Amino acid sequence: MTGLRAALLLLIGAPVSLGAMLTTLAAFGWQPGVGGHVSQAGFAQALAVPGIATSLWLTLATGVGATLIALALSVPVSGWLIGRDWAARGLAPLLAVPHAALALGVAFLLAPSGWIARLIAVPMGWSMPPAWPLPGDPWGAALILGLVLKELPFLLLVTLAAAATRDVAADMAVGRSLGYAPGRVWARLIWPQLYPALRLPLFITLSFALSVVDMALILGPSHPPTLAVQILRLLMAPDLALRVPASALALILLGLIGGVVMLWIGTERAVAALGRRAIRAGRRGRAGPPLAPGIAALGAGLPVLALAGLALWSVAGRWSFPQLWPATLSLTRWARVDWGVGATTLGLGVTVTVLALMLAVAVLETEDRARRRLGLGVLIVLPLLLPQIGFLQGLTSGFLVLGLPPGPLAVIWAEGLFVFPYVLLALAGPWRALDPAQLQAAASLGAGPWRILWRIRLPLMVRPLMSAAAIGFAVSVAQYLAVLLPGAGRVAVLATEAVTLSSGADRRLAAVYGLLLAALPLLGFAAALSVPDWRGRDQRRAGDGA
Repeated sequence: MTGLRAALLLLIGAPVSLGAMLTTLAAFGWQPGVGGHVSQAGFAQALAVPGIATSLWLTLATGVGATLIALALSVPVSGWLIGRDWAARGLAPLLAVPHAALALGVAFLLAPSGWIARLIAVPMGWSMPPAWPLPGDPWGAALILGLVLKELPFLLLVTLAAAATRDVAADMAVGRSLGYAPGRVWARLIWPQLYPALRLPLFITLSFALSVVDMALILGPSHPPTLAVQILRLLMAPDLALRVPASALALILLGLIGGVVMLWIGTERAVAALGRRAIRAGRRGRAGPPLAPGIAALGAGLPVLALAGLALWSVAGRWSFPQLWPATLSLTRWARVDWGVGATTLGLGVTVTVLALMLAVAVLETEDRARRRLGLGVLIVLPLLLPQIGFLQGLTSGFLVLGLPPGPLAVIWAEGLFVFPYVLLALAGPWRALDPAQLQAAASLGAGPWRILWRIRLPLMVRPLMSAAAIGFAVSVAQYLAVLLPGAGRVAVLATEAVTLSSGADRRLAAVYGLLLAALPLLGFAAALSVPDWRGRDQRRAGDGA
């Protein structure tokens, strides 16, 4: 058990710590292989970057605004989804769509020649695309919409998972007996009791929204951009001296996220006090109009419409405004696809997922045999809580110091930092919920720990293992910075190509790569659902033959 803990510290804790340390040193003027002297000049240069004040404001407005909107929408929708078994199955495909693919689809919807403009062009009498600034608007509205569409399914899923641990029907009956409408019972009595289980996912969501890069590159704003994009521009500049203010901005971003989290915690107490006061007042109120179904329809319909737009643009030939459908269809852009990029994405995803799955099984099996936890809570979620732009560049420098050059191995290690936590969290619940009686029965017949693992536990865990693998694969395919920085441009995957093409003139080719990027995780989830069924059919046939 000590050896496994040490291995995890080496594989996960050490890279994150090394990356954060080297980023901090670079912020104060020292870089590996370049040297320098320690000073605070980097922070002065960072604060002198043109438009930095606007970048800070945009980061706060888009990150905090999107998280608050997604949280507010998740409350009524999650209450409406309780008891609907199809909810979790329907949310999984939405979660599987990578950030860059969804952002591309949303950009195509919001563009002056997109479907939204085409739908209203005829009643408005437009013959030319409107001159609105979407996407890439200077206020970050397009980015907020994209973030909400990405965050809402995640918050709904974790809320439903938390609600599954309670007898919601009994709680609802008690609230109804007190005269509350069902929606108010959920919002005032049940959901607040679930909130402690939602805090960590919320903080992960908040950190992601404040530091997202790929969605911000596609949806804007651009001049100036959000802080994370500003950092990336400085890091990718040919002048190595610009990495000093870039690292200083990364530390500022980290401090910004920490300050927002602390403010969030303080606001929780104020909101809780107001909620208790409202409950003591005893006002039941009236049941309002059922908004949850409409919100759910929009939350699911817009991503589906965005992906449908990608599919249509990928085969569109001549498509004049304001026609809703292309005049001609063509597969010309599909013939220009570099399928090697898709193969690299698939290979990296499978490799990282298999390694993360093996490590997760090792952790859970070790905990079972030792009958105590490894105590890895902070270590597991640390890569998810810290902004990627804040430590991945330092990690890339650390890899060079350790003799690991930019390339596939560095990308696999970097991606594993984000894939492993999701795989472990997805597998831990079903693993620990397995009925121990079956394992004890096997042990009483003389089976050893390894035989029990291979012949009893793992066959019983096929579906959870495949689900965790699908989640890990989706996380791997969606990675952008974890490929761009450790790969140093030597590793091209669908996510990096889609983001690059989003700023080009060929919308159709960008749609092809965006559609391929979205298709891979969906195929992974389809495989996760079908493989256990095949195994079950084989077992039934064997039983019938006997």
